[in-house]
Amino acid sequence: MTTTWTVLRDHDARLYLTGVVISGFGTSALWLASGVWVKDLTGSDGLAALCVLALWAPTLAGPLLGTLADRTRRKPLLIGANLLLAALLLTLLTVDSADRLWLLFAVLFVYGAAGVVHDAAESALVASAVPAPLLGDFNGLRMTATEGMKLLAPLAGAGIYAAYGGASVALLDALTFVVATGLYAALRVRETRPPEPPSGGRRARTAEGARHLWSHPRLRPLVLAGGTTMLFAGLSGSLVYAVIDALGHAPAYAGVLYAVQGAGSVAIGLLSGPALRRLGERRFAAYGIAVTAAAAGLRAIPSDPVALVCSAAIGAGLPCVLIAALTAVQRETPDALLGRTVATANTLVFAPNVIGLAMGAALVELVDVRLLLATLGAVWLVTALPLLHSPASPSRTAAKSASDANPA
Repeated sequence: MTTTWTVLRDHDARLYLTGVVISGFGTSALWLASGVWVKDLTGSDGLAALCVLALWAPTLAGPLLGTLADRTRRKPLLIGANLLLAALLLTLLTVDSADRLWLLFAVLFVYGAAGVVHDAAESALVASAVPAPLLGDFNGLRMTATEGMKLLAPLAGAGIYAAYGGASVALLDALTFVVATGLYAALRVRETRPPEPPSGGRRARTAEGARHLWSHPRLRPLVLAGGTTMLFAGLSGSLVYAVIDALGHAPAYAGVLYAVQGAGSVAIGLLSGPALRRLGERRFAAYGIAVTAAAAGLRAIPSDPVALVCSAAIGAGLPCVLIAALTAVQRETPDALLGRTVATANTLVFAPNVIGLAMGAALVELVDVRLLLATLGAVWLVTALPLLHSPASPSRTAAKSASDANPA
């Protein structure tokens, strides 16, 4: 825990984390309220679900959007993104009928796109502001802050929506972005103007992040494992209501399971820094995947205690590969390429979650949920095995190449 306090004592890291807590509170509140808002105005479950799609869809353009974080200084970009979102959210004060919902969907789509740029710029700026040995601790604390807000903000958002309506939640979210803007403005990070991009066209520059990930022996397996994990996580998540049915509870019991899962994520966030230093990114990710896979499979047992323990285990295991992959990308990527690489990695990791959700929604209607969960757990567990094989480090490889080139 000593390193955790070291991170929190750092001026810039402390401001970053405070901004994550504040803006994350508003984002989580709006995420819940937007779907309820659409449902109340239209009565349509499908249109309500489109809110999540509007927020997620821009992730698919991550490699392109991430180039913005490499073409300009990141601190002004963060400030501009926050002010843009604050201004856009104020337009939702005019949404009072179903015929104005197009505005809500448009704002959510821009919200998602700005979020992709924001995450890329923030991760790149953090990599230059936080000492490399503490990046794992910082990313773990960021996960703790994010998951902590997911436990509190939806309840607050639901309460504000019930009392004052959706426009009030949008106003709250806008205020959180204004406060976050002030925090980012107070950062002491000094940046130089990015160099002019080399010739080769926008498409080639956009693809540089993907080429870096694919050619790097440490990053490729971690990002692929992250994408596979999120694919299975989406599939597992779509089965939660079938699990609740097997337990004999009402659908609202999902709130209990998600709260326990969030508590597990908060806990692993606090422990991830020391665990990364002890195990390394690959083993830390592999052990997390194994815990998550085993817990997903054991949910086939219709028992309340088992379901609660499995939810906590999934919450603790699932973030491991995400923290490990992001930390490795920050450490192993040149600064000039970091925005595109982070955004590309986020696309490759998180986009499969949508596919998994769709697969699970189809399979749960065709296959017994216990068989599905047992099979999912076994297949998911296998994906951890490649990470347990450690490739030669760059220094060892370089030394070997030198010795081969200069035999005694």
